[in-house]
Amino acid sequence: MRNFCTLFDSNYLPRALVMYHSLVATGESFTLYVVCFDDLVYDILNKLKLKHLTPIHLADFESKALLAVKGERSTAEYCWTCTPHVIRYVLDTYKLAQVTYLDADLCFYGKPSILLDEFEQANSSVLITEHRYTPAYDYSETSGIYCVQFMTFNADERSLAVLQWWQDRCLEWCYARYEDGKFGDQKYLDDWTERFEGVHVLKHLGGGVAPWNIQQYILIKRDENLYVNNLPLVFYHFHGYKYYEDGIHNFILGYQLSPAVVDFVYHPYAKALLKAYEEIQQVSSDFNKGWAIKDTSWRSRLKFYKSRLFGVANEYKIV
Repeated sequence: MRNFCTLFDSNYLPRALVMYHSLVATGESFTLYVVCFDDLVYDILNKLKLKHLTPIHLADFESKALLAVKGERSTAEYCWTCTPHVIRYVLDTYKLAQVTYLDADLCFYGKPSILLDEFEQANSSVLITEHRYTPAYDYSETSGIYCVQFMTFNADERSLAVLQWWQDRCLEWCYARYEDGKFGDQKYLDDWTERFEGVHVLKHLGGGVAPWNIQQYILIKRDENLYVNNLPLVFYHFHGYKYYEDGIHNFILGYQLSPAVVDFVYHPYAKALLKAYEEIQQVSSDFNKGWAIKDTSWRSRLKFYKSRLFGVANEYKIV
């Protein structure tokens, strides 16, 4: 049994449902613990009664320390602030030996155990994943070497020391800007392999594939399975994905995506999102969250037209 945790509000519910169903499809035995960041997502998840998912009400999770900084931070910044606290809450509340944090906009194509087996064989206490940027998209200086997307913590002394340090730092400062070597909850990870003992950096290329690194890999489909550089694709991170009520989906603005990536990864994800909406509306007929609002400013339009000129607009009509 694998234990996962995540957090999201109703705007991310369709993406999170895609992630959940993708985990089920891999055949992994798991429980996903979800801290629900608004009442709507909590109510819907309870109505859906998903077999492998445990919803957690925000009021049951939030501590006095978190509430003290909540008013100072945007919704995204507060979510980032909460990430290490969610991990610790799930470990402590459910008496788990191990839990893996997942971003809600991941989609799985292979069992996460492929990655977790590597971690456990390394006899480490914490697992982190690199961005592995394509050189043209290297934002490690401002966004960090590592990505808070798939992180595993054991309930042991080494792991809890890392987690407590991260919790404290995020309470002190966690904002959506680069400042004094910090950015959100993410830049704090940059020196963990030197600062702490027992931190393992994932080696398997199939974990952490994303729009900022997919250009480096050869993606193929064989026997209905996806491979990157002949290794199983375990999960893809759909960062920056936007979809609109008129049926337009912007997969990611400004990144080069090959036809194979568009056909094998993004188009199926777009259809899975629409299917997730149908599932939600079966229990909440007026649900209408998650749609992006088009920025019609001249700067935004100029950026889009430049992206189209260079073949990186990545906008498609999905029906």
